Amino acid sequence: MAEAGRIGIIMHGVTGRMGMNQHLIRSVLAIRDQGGVVLSDGSRVVPDPILVGRNADKIERLAKRFSVARWTTDLDAALANPDDILFFDAASTQLRPALLKKAIDAGKHVYSEKPVSEGLDAAVDIARHAKKAGVKNGIVHDKLDLPGLVKLKRLRDSGFFGKILSVKGEFGYWVFEGDWMPAQRPSWNYRVEDGGGIVSDMLCHWRYVLDNVIAPVKSVSCTTATHIPERWDENGKKYKATADDAAYATFMLEGDIVAHINSSWCTRVRRDDLVTFQVDGTHGSAVAGLHKCYSQHRVNTPKPVWNPDEPQKLDFFEDWEEVPDNAVLDNGFKVQWEQFLRHVLEDAPWHYSLAEGAKGVQLAEAGYQSAKERRWIDLPDLDI
Repeated sequence: MAEAGRIGIIMHGVTGRMGMNQHLIRSVLAIRDQGGVVLSDGSRVVPDPILVGRNADKIERLAKRFSVARWTTDLDAALANPDDILFFDAASTQLRPALLKKAIDAGKHVYSEKPVSEGLDAAVDIARHAKKAGVKNGIVHDKLDLPGLVKLKRLRDSGFFGKILSVKGEFGYWVFEGDWMPAQRPSWNYRVEDGGGIVSDMLCHWRYVLDNVIAPVKSVSCTTATHIPERWDENGKKYKATADDAAYATFMLEGDIVAHINSSWCTRVRRDDLVTFQVDGTHGSAVAGLHKCYSQHRVNTPKPVWNPDEPQKLDFFEDWEEVPDNAVLDNGFKVQWEQFLRHVLEDAPWHYSLAEGAKGVQLAEAGYQSAKERRWIDLPDLDI
């Protein structure tokens, strides 16, 4: 076997939970440890990351723990190295547009966590900047490669649903306040001044999920809430929660499909998974979680009769069939890293550019506007 090639990747913001677990450990290092990403000609290219962070001790410990040879606190020096051609960011949303612009100006291809920015103008600006510079660019869209949504899209593409009528989504779980039980999410998520808010976090996801698995989003009506007004941070200090911790949004999709998704960090789970999507159509319905998907065709649909005077005798879970895997489905983050690396290395197809990331910011911004003005907001096409 021929010796594998190398691609140098500047990884910024990988000491945080998402950057470390999903992007560094389960994606880039997993690709490294499997011998690289396989290109169309059968050759392999191995990621060679350099970890960049502000805390030298923290970044050094992380590098040593996972046998990463290179780390630095000097982002400018990392960007100046011509041997590292790709920049990835999973740090602060507030700083992201400036960081991406800096990397683009250094001639790097860029791949970014979402949201790409806090506001639409900045998202459009950075997408245009990348396009003008001619660099390959991408935004993370991890939920599309979750096994449950892969199966859901397979059902749609096969015509299983007939005419799709509606989508019902439920996302969330109880995030502890932090006093008697430590919170399982960082405190900045609940401070709007630090870029927190469930609308800015989750509506970016729902944009690409709905656009790609069901149909393009055309308008939104959204109600937000800050259900828990006070929380306790990582040091046990009480703080005022200024960001929205729940969002109840209805979307109109192309084809007059109605979608409603509840997003909440203040709900207790009694469903199949932390996120579920139910799609109802004239010929069939399906419910997908992160990994499993269940379907019910019209010939298998029970015929309940409303009678509140007697206990319900039907078990409505029994009439659903699990959609099989039919293939080995890898970690969704890793799959997308491999796709983007092939895009950078051999111009393989790639749809999820920073322009797509701007669409997610557009929906989040429209969601906030809808909540403030208590009305529907249409989503015009973006000129990028």
